[in-house]
Amino acid sequence: MKELRSKQTQWRMRRLLERLHSKVEHDLKTAREAIAHSGAKGDCTEAIWTRLFDTYLPARYRSQKAVIADSKGAFSDEIDVVIYDRQYSAFVFNFEGQVVIPAEAVYAVFEAKQELTGPHIRYAQHKVTTVRQLYRTSISVPTIDGMRRGKEPQPILAGFLSFDCGWRKPFDQTLTRALNGDQGDGRLDFGCIATHGTFGCGGAPSRLFSCDTKAATAFLLSLLDRLQQCGTVPAIDYGAYAKWLTSES
Repeated sequence: MKELRSKQTQWRMRRLLERLHSKVEHDLKTAREAIAHSGAKGDCTEAIWTRLFDTYLPARYRSQKAVIADSKGAFSDEIDVVIYDRQYSAFVFNFEGQVVIPAEAVYAVFEAKQELTGPHIRYAQHKVTTVRQLYRTSISVPTIDGMRRGKEPQPILAGFLSFDCGWRKPFDQTLTRALNGDQGDGRLDFGCIATHGTFGCGGAPSRLFSCDTKAATAFLLSLLDRLQQCGTVPAIDYGAYAKWLTSES
């Protein structure tokens, strides 16, 4: 019994959380330093984040690069990392890595870069806008207590994921001005700079920026909390998509 207790006390929650962040930071740094081609470097960076999310988010969520579509035939820009529902939703299209996801299934979208800069933030805000402006259906569904009205679609979360920052002081008024540049459909709710910390994860303006040596882990836990608050995606009206089978457009 004494030997068993000794082995159990070797576990340390702080150490586990630190190692999780260290793995993400190490992988991002390797992608930055070892891969020369910018396109391949970008693909690798996105893959590191999607692997993190697919490993640690509950099974109801999936993450990958995708285009998002709505039942009216509109499409978003290609999004680096999309977190979407896989329990109740179906793909619109999935072939050899080219994925189109219905807008109703989307919980969160992220731009993933090696470095956070002003132009990258503006680019991310534009891409987020093309997602949030899509139309989302919601139909009533049968339950044991009868028909349940279609729920109001949850707000789509958006953020920025990076290894480093292009500014000497990542968390100052420069970042604030860049983030405040679009508080409409392009709003970025939160983000992670793996080498420095997180932003927007505190839930209050006074905690907008958080310098953290375990930024990736802190961001993951914040994401889990926000997804939990979102609840479940609305029930998709598949008939609204099926009409395109007979449309000539």
